[in-house]
Amino acid sequence: MRTLHNSFKHALREGGQQYGFWLGLCSPLSAELCGLCGYDWLLIDAEHAPNDLRSVHAQLLAIGNTPSHPVVRLVEGDAALIKQMLDLGVQSLLIPSVETADQARALVATTRYPPKGVRGVGTALARVAGWNLIPDYFANADNEICLLLQVESVRALENLEDILTVDGVDGVFIGPADLAASMGHLGNPTHTDVVHAVESALQTIRSAGRSAGTLVTSKTLAHQYERAGAQFVALGVDTLALAYNARNTLESHLGDREHGSEPQGNGAY
Repeated sequence: MRTLHNSFKHALREGGQQYGFWLGLCSPLSAELCGLCGYDWLLIDAEHAPNDLRSVHAQLLAIGNTPSHPVVRLVEGDAALIKQMLDLGVQSLLIPSVETADQARALVATTRYPPKGVRGVGTALARVAGWNLIPDYFANADNEICLLLQVESVRALENLEDILTVDGVDGVFIGPADLAASMGHLGNPTHTDVVHAVESALQTIRSAGRSAGTLVTSKTLAHQYERAGAQFVALGVDTLALAYNARNTLESHLGDREHGSEPQGNGAY
């Protein structure tokens, strides 16, 4: 047995584009399904979706049956919670609401074992270490952690260049929804001022030699952000995809009935 290789982290380091999809349904079945759709990474959301350690574990197992790589967004950068997630086997973390370089340094320390950091050692109980059955675990563990920081406020943008100087930060993710709210455009992440701020931040991140990412469900805006430097891009959200298709299926059927037309297709799944 050997320490798991973090394909996502190494792809980012090599400059490859990484396309992702957001998971909020808290279901291992839907996570596995999405993992078979061709995405490079899947974001298990434990900030706004009702995920806990057990549901994250189930989704890690499910995604492990697919080519996709799991990334977990925590509810906050709490050291104890980070320790639990890392021991569970999460190798790529997205931490929300990072606004200063001091926060960034503290988060790096929580993901590294001493003497480089302050991560607690309990590998006999840790899935990630194979419960002490992986002989080279400590030699490789720190190097396979991918730490992504979510910048999503005006204050964070003001401190972005300082945040980018912190060693151990693999990438910075721009959160457009909260950034829009911070800029006075609540509910409107496509406002011109927000889009310009996101583009500028992406360019700053890439200029500093770090990976830049964001979530965008508009095809046009996704291409625009890629041109600005977005390297890991989430293109959709499972809850939105389900809601959109479920609603459209009903509306289409009702429209067919109203106009007396027959639906197309053979009725097969």
